[in-house]
Order: sequence, then C-alpha cells, then structure tokens
Amino acid sequence: MAESDWDTVTVLRKKGPTAAQSKSKHAIASAQRRGEEVETSKKWSAGQNKQHTITKNTAKLDRETEELHHERVPLEVGKVIQQGRQNTGLTQKDLATKINEKPQVIADYECGKAIPSNQVMGKIERALGIKLRGKDIGKPLDPPHPKK
Repeated sequence: MAESDWDTVTVLRKKGPTAAQSKSKHAIASAQRRGEEVETSKKWSAGQNKQHTITKNTAKLDRETEELHHERVPLEVGKVIQQGRQNTGLTQKDLATKINEKPQVIADYECGKAIPSNQVMGKIERALGIKLRGKDIGKPLDPPHPKK
C-alpha cells in the first residue's frame, strides 16, 4: 500500500477540443476573453478550386481596349454548308455521321455559332464537294491531284 498515492488523480477519456471546436467563433471568443494568444491567418483563395496562378499577361489584357472574343464561322459559310447539304439530300445528322462528328457540330456551323476548325471544315468540304475556305467559297472542290 505504500505505492498508492491518494493525492494523484487519473482521469480517463478526457480529450482536448477537436480542431473544429477550437476553430469555432465561440472558442476563439472565449480564448480572447481569458487573455490567451489567438493566431489567425487568412488563406488566399481558400476553399476554392483554383489551380492556376495569375499569368504575366494579365496586365497586358487589362490594358487591351478592344473586346477579346473568338472568331466564329461566317454566316455566309453556314448558308453554303446548308445549301450544299440540301443539294446532296443529306440531313444534319447524315452529314455528321458521314464526317464522324456530332449533329450539334453541323448545326453550330450552319447557324454561325461554331469556332472554325480546319479539320472539321476539311471534312465538310470533302463530304459536300464544295469549298468553304479561301476566296472561292461555295465553288466546287477541285478534284484531288493524282499521286506520282
């Protein structure tokens, strides 16, 4: 019995405040009232899914006076696509299937909403047999040159 000390108290399962509890407004306010030191830091873009930093060209873009936008397919080209498609008896879906694109792509090109892609324009030109790029828009496509 010489080893037992009645002045020592052992408390089991006593835990300190969790991280969420120590960060709450109530816990911070009570710590400040007790005169304890409270460290706060504001994190930049905390809680947002920002993976990119500000680029060097931001100031250049700010100084830019004209509105920046992507070039769209001219309406003239859209009308030529539509007329060529109707002359060959194809629907938008048929033409899209023929060139391995979605029907929405053809619809966007015809109404002038699409951003022009040389690959897609080339596919449409070959499928319809008409020029869509350059000076001779709407003219028949030249036959391919024979390989030597």
